[in-house]
Amino acid sequence: MAKNTLTFDPSSGVAYGVNLTLNTGADLDADYTVVGTSGTAFDFSSDNAVAIGTAAVADWTGSAQLSKSVAIGSSQHAAATFEVGFTSAKGGEFRLSLGSTATRTLKEGRYVYDVLVSSGASVYRIVSGDVLVIAGISSAP
Repeated sequence: MAKNTLTFDPSSGVAYGVNLTLNTGADLDADYTVVGTSGTAFDFSSDNAVAIGTAAVADWTGSAQLSKSVAIGSSQHAAATFEVGFTSAKGGEFRLSLGSTATRTLKEGRYVYDVLVSSGASVYRIVSGDVLVIAGISSAP
């Protein structure tokens, strides 16, 4: 399981880069701890929605997709959709998950992904990167 710590500044508009590796047919779980620019845990609880400028208090949600890396100008489509769950909203922690059923259908190669978090109408691309998908050589009996 990958564990990553990243700094989130909603006003910067820049996603934090994190690359991942996954084996086809295996579960992928990547844990992220998010800190604000002050170095303290970013608060994803509904109490923090007003503090970053949204019009009303709203719960934070997350979404993420994986797409095959393609040449510039080519169209992309989602190869898989991750589950994004806040494991500690006040502690700035979330988990990105993709089950073995979904990874089993992926072809070996390089993919790209990003994670969006949102509160009310505000949407932030918080993480993005490459995913190297490695096909297994051996098979389980």
